[in-house]
Amino acid sequence: MTNSIEELEKDAKCIFVIGSNTTENHPVIGMKIKKNVLYRGAKLIVADPRRIDLAEMADVYMAHLPGTDVALINGMMNVIINEGLVDKEFIDNCTEGYEAMAEVVAKYTPEYVEKITTVPAEDIRKAARIYAESEAAVICYAMGVTQHSTGTDNVKSICNLAMLTGNIGRPGTGVDPLRGQNNVQGSCDMGGLPVTYPGYQAVTNEAVRAKFEAAWGVPLPPNNGLTLTETINKAHEGQIKALVVIGENPMMSDPDLHHVEEALEKLDFLVVQDIFLTETARYADVVLPGVTFAEKDGTFTNTERRVQRVRKAIDPIDGAKPDWQIICELATRMGYPMHYNSPEEIFEEMKALTPSYAGMSYARLEGRGLQWPCPSADHPGTPFLHKDGKFTRGKGLFSAIEFKEPRELPDEEYPLILTTGRNLYHYHTGTMTRRSVALDKHVPEAELEINPHLAAKMGIRDGEKVRLSTRRGSVEIKAKITDILAENVVFTTFHFHEAAVNWLTNADSLDPVAKIPEYKVCAARIDKI
Repeated sequence: MTNSIEELEKDAKCIFVIGSNTTENHPVIGMKIKKNVLYRGAKLIVADPRRIDLAEMADVYMAHLPGTDVALINGMMNVIINEGLVDKEFIDNCTEGYEAMAEVVAKYTPEYVEKITTVPAEDIRKAARIYAESEAAVICYAMGVTQHSTGTDNVKSICNLAMLTGNIGRPGTGVDPLRGQNNVQGSCDMGGLPVTYPGYQAVTNEAVRAKFEAAWGVPLPPNNGLTLTETINKAHEGQIKALVVIGENPMMSDPDLHHVEEALEKLDFLVVQDIFLTETARYADVVLPGVTFAEKDGTFTNTERRVQRVRKAIDPIDGAKPDWQIICELATRMGYPMHYNSPEEIFEEMKALTPSYAGMSYARLEGRGLQWPCPSADHPGTPFLHKDGKFTRGKGLFSAIEFKEPRELPDEEYPLILTTGRNLYHYHTGTMTRRSVALDKHVPEAELEINPHLAAKMGIRDGEKVRLSTRRGSVEIKAKITDILAENVVFTTFHFHEAAVNWLTNADSLDPVAKIPEYKVCAARIDKI
C-alpha cells in the first residue's frame, strides 16, 4: 500500500474498490471503509463482477465483465480528461508520458467502454466525476485485478488514474493493493521474489550483487530466477529435478492441477515443509514439520508496510522446528554453513543490507511497529509514499495501455465465464480453516454461484449438484442460485479439495511480466446431473 490502513477510515473522501471483496477477504479493512462511508460521509465506488457486500452501500456500483478492467479504467480517464477534471499541476510537475496515455484513452468513451464491460455509460461518467472531484481519493484493489493475463496492465491503469487526478503522496489518497496473505508483503520485502534480494534490490544489478556476495561469502548467479508457475512448468518439462515447498500448497492453489500433479510426479525428489499434511505433502518424499506463528519469534510485515514483532507463545510441539532453523540445517548439510543464534540476529543482518529497513530494530518495533522506508535509527517510519509527488524513479510514468481480451473466451462448447475467489469463512487452500470445526461446519463445501435466469433455463435447483467443466476437466459442485452476478458468469472458491476448482483453471494464460496465472477468467459450462 502506498498509504496506511487508518487513512481508509479517517482521511479518504472517496474510496474506489476494484477487484477486491474487501469485507470478506480483508474484513478489518472492509470495516474501516464501511465506517468512513457511514459515519464520515466518504463516497464509495465499487467495480466487481459480483455485487459484493460493499456494493450495497456504494454511490456507484459497476458490474464489469471479468477481464475488462483496463477498458473500464480507460473509460473513467476519458471522462476525466474530456471534462477538464485532471490535476494539471501534478501532471506537469510530477509525471511524464501523459500525452501518449491520453492519445490511447481518447477512443475509450463511456459508450465504447459500455460495449466491452456491460457497465452503463452514465455509471462510468458518475464514477469518474466522483473520484476526480473528491478532495482525497484512494484506490483499493486485490487479486481480482492482478490474477489476469493482463494483471500488470490492470495495475498500471490504476496508477494512471491516480496520477491523472493527483491522488498520490497525500493522506487519504494513493494506490492500495490489499495483499492476499498475512506476511506476503514481508516475504517480498525479504527477497522472496525471484528477481530481487531483500528490499527489492535487483538480482541483475552488479553493485547490489557484489554487496550480497561480500556479506554471504559466496558468488551469486547474475540471472533472475523462476516464479512458482514457471517452476512447475520446468518440473513438468523435466528441467527441475528436486523441489522444496515451504508453507505453500500448489496442489490446491495452482492452476490446472492435472498439470501440477504431473509435474510433481516427474520430480526425483520433493520436500514439503508445513504445519499440516497438505494435499501437496502427499506427493512428498520427505515432510519437514514446521511451526505455527504461535511457536516462533520474528517479524511480520503487513499490507501497509508495517513491520511488527511476532512472539513465541508456546514451544514447538512434536519435534517441529522454526522454519529458519530448518533452512539453516538444510543449507549446512548441502555445503553452505549457515549458523544464526536467533531470528533477531537474522533481522540485524537483513537490515544492514536493506536500506528501507536500516533504521529498525526489535527494540524500535515494540508497540505498533514501523512502516518502511525507515532508513535511520531516528526515522519515524513512513505512513505514505511519494510525498509531494516525488517518485523513486524521479517522475511518475504514465503508461499508454490498450485493452486486451482475456486469453480464453467463451464459445459454443463453453459459453460461460468462470471466475474464482475466497469467502469470509475459509482461508486460501483451507489447510488451517477447514480444521476448525466451527468454520467447516458453517461452510462445509464448495458452492457454484449461478444467476437465477441461467439456472431456470437449465432446470437447476438451489442446492443440487451440477457438473462444472472447462477445457481442463470437470468437478461436481453444489449450485447456489444468486442474482449477485451476471447470467453468463459463474463463481466459486478454491478452498475445498472435494471440488477443487483449480483442476479447471488455466495454467497457459500467464501475465507476460508478473507471470501470474489468469485465475479470474476461463471459459466454462455447467451441466445438470
